[in-house]
Amino acid sequence: MAATRRYDEDLRAIGQALEARDVSVFELKRLTDWYIINSMPEQTESVRSKLWQWFGQSRSGSSPEALTLGLADVEKLSQAGRARRSEPDQLPNVHSVSNSLRTIGAYLDSKEVELLELHKRRISITLSYRDKAGQEHKEDRAISSFNNLFKELYGKRGQTQKNSAMQESK
Repeated sequence: MAATRRYDEDLRAIGQALEARDVSVFELKRLTDWYIINSMPEQTESVRSKLWQWFGQSRSGSSPEALTLGLADVEKLSQAGRARRSEPDQLPNVHSVSNSLRTIGAYLDSKEVELLELHKRRISITLSYRDKAGQEHKEDRAISSFNNLFKELYGKRGQTQKNSAMQESK
């Protein structure tokens, strides 16, 4: 198995890049030192909307976007994201792509697994990963199933920030 990555930081940074591109439905593949992300068109409810979406795409020539990021790119994105997060008491949006991916990354970190693929849809996610024994696993889950983990992570972050502030005031 490859060296353990901190997926919570990597995936949050990737999520921020995707948010900047207004992408919320995508496939992500991890290849050693690279992340390959392909955006997918969101599925709409009505047949009429699907037809208009298809017609609009075929006329404009637009297609799903592809984004390839090396680990150095992800680190730069992460540093830029840290610099923008200046309000420590601001309540994060649990539904944002970056926070969803951060939480999913923390889940993968807690399992000590290697991420292979992640397919994010509007309300669900499919994770493919490899454990320490080399066994591949696949999970299909609702994104909302990670809400308790998000709350736990946010609580830990808040406590860490309070402790840091107390240390600085001494």
